[in-house]
Amino acid sequence: MRNPTTGQVRIIGGEWRGRKLPVPDIPGLRPSGDRGRETLFNWLAAAVPGARCADLFAGSGALGFEAASRGASHVDMVEISPVAVSSLLDSVERLGAKQVSVHRANVVDWIRSLGPDSLDIVFMDPPFDSGLAVRAARILQERRCVTDGGFVYVETAVRSPVLALGTEFIPHREQELGEVRMQLFRKGVIRES
Repeated sequence: MRNPTTGQVRIIGGEWRGRKLPVPDIPGLRPSGDRGRETLFNWLAAAVPGARCADLFAGSGALGFEAASRGASHVDMVEISPVAVSSLLDSVERLGAKQVSVHRANVVDWIRSLGPDSLDIVFMDPPFDSGLAVRAARILQERRCVTDGGFVYVETAVRSPVLALGTEFIPHREQELGEVRMQLFRKGVIRES
């Protein structure tokens, strides 16, 4: 039986450019839009090829599949919803995405299983107003999971306070698009002027 979907989102660059991903019909799921992903991956253009990435709160997998399409060496997608996980696994199979692993897990518990310097780029698009991004970032710092110079990207509602992710993750880029605030942090590197 196929999972119910509310639509599709397309991959906008790289090997799978133009391919469509289903968006599972799950309350509160809002995949990153084309404009936001284009902006984000312009910011990360030099960092993605060969990177080890994690798409936390993966949902449709739009951010993780975009990274894989653009040359990331490995992408871990972490999602707790069984419907979303099933949809992600279908997308992995359809795309032949051998560099993508899907994990049905609580994000915080999954991060706790990582060793130091496990990830170069982390994408976080949790449910708005959940506080999960700050909690996950705190554990990423405690476990030292992100490499020096690595990136953590967070999407939040514009109406929410601007995030501060602690002393290790320094604000690098920020933009507001519609109702979404995009924040890119870099581990141990001061913002470019």
